[in-house]
Amino acid sequence: MLSARHLLHSVGGLTLAFLAASLVRPASAATAEVDAAYPKAYALYVDLHEHPELSGYETRTAAKLAGELRALGYAVTEHVGGTGVVAVLKNGPGKTVMLRTELDALPVEEKTGLQYASRVHVRDAAGREVSVGHMCGHDLHISALVATAGIMARSRGSWHGTLMLIGQPAEETIAGAKAMVSDGLFTRFPRPDVVLALHVGNELPAGKVGVLAGIYDSNADSVRITIHGKGGHGSAPHTAVDPIVIAARTVLALQTIVSREVKPGEFAVVTVGYINAGTKNNIIPDQAELGLTVRTYKADVRKQVLDAIVRIADAEGQAAGAPRTPTIERYETTDAVYNDPALTQRMRAALEGALEKENVMTEEPITASEDFSAFVEQGIPGFYLSLGGADPEKYEAAVAAGTQLPSNHSSLFAPDVDPAMRTAITAELAMLRDLLKAGGG
Repeated sequence: MLSARHLLHSVGGLTLAFLAASLVRPASAATAEVDAAYPKAYALYVDLHEHPELSGYETRTAAKLAGELRALGYAVTEHVGGTGVVAVLKNGPGKTVMLRTELDALPVEEKTGLQYASRVHVRDAAGREVSVGHMCGHDLHISALVATAGIMARSRGSWHGTLMLIGQPAEETIAGAKAMVSDGLFTRFPRPDVVLALHVGNELPAGKVGVLAGIYDSNADSVRITIHGKGGHGSAPHTAVDPIVIAARTVLALQTIVSREVKPGEFAVVTVGYINAGTKNNIIPDQAELGLTVRTYKADVRKQVLDAIVRIADAEGQAAGAPRTPTIERYETTDAVYNDPALTQRMRAALEGALEKENVMTEEPITASEDFSAFVEQGIPGFYLSLGGADPEKYEAAVAAGTQLPSNHSSLFAPDVDPAMRTAITAELAMLRDLLKAGGG
């Protein structure tokens, strides 16, 4: 059988382009309401993709989302936890269900070659000029949520309860969810009975979703180590205490935490993402700075790894005769996302009904992190869904070749918007309607 894209190339034409899109997405996704909402959702996606904003500075994006939801009849509150948006639609008695999207983009230069690729350059909080791109799919999440919001608003006879939609800022710095909670997300607004979210990626082909009960992703801890040495002339190292050498030893020693201290089979990652030190080749600087990301699944392993980092950094400084112990700062932290098992089982059934069983995959925990956990930690059952974003043909070719497609945060990351966004809308509708179905449940 010819694939949809082969059929398109063989015959061509706009009509067949629509047919091809229908063939590569699950048949159940091609409902009249999703098809009707898709063109506007796609236009919003392109607009957001062309105008990305950094974490904490999502003013245009937030205003755009707020305006779309307000026009649909939602009660909208802006500036929650910074640039956060909360939209509430009450539709009689019943449960309150929250669906989240993220607002921010990344300081990454887009190299996808798309016609609507971002060309945005701004100065970040540190004053550095950076490129900005939606290289994590948040623009697709926003657009799908708005389409879902519209369909839910127009079909109030099919559900009862309260629908709460939020646009969360600063997910990429794992700060926005906590900020919204601290600003009264669950006290100023209806406290949800369930919280939902999804995320697109190239780990699955577009048209499929991934489901996992229990631990979904990892704890994340950013650690900054400042090593204090004694500066001097590069030609006379004996008169100095070289922090760059201490830093090099520290980087290597840190790698033994996972390989020699953490029990085999337990998950842990310690990555040194940057080293900042020095200004000239013949000057020994006074200090060197290391930036680490630490990922774990379990609380006891997390503590073990973080304690080991402090111990090793202190020991390397002492071994070199550093004038003072290193300064160690832990920042940008978040816990692992946990999918409530009972809720996950219920959502799997709803998704299989809407997308067909073969398009709902069982996943393993991922090593990335995200601050959706801040909502679950308020004692609310949560479910986080993986959304396939890879071009199906490219995905199959990559699997056959043993290679990987560009991941989230890559300058080349570009989800296959259709059928990925149609699948997102369909999945969101299925979950919300199941949880808010008329007659209880």
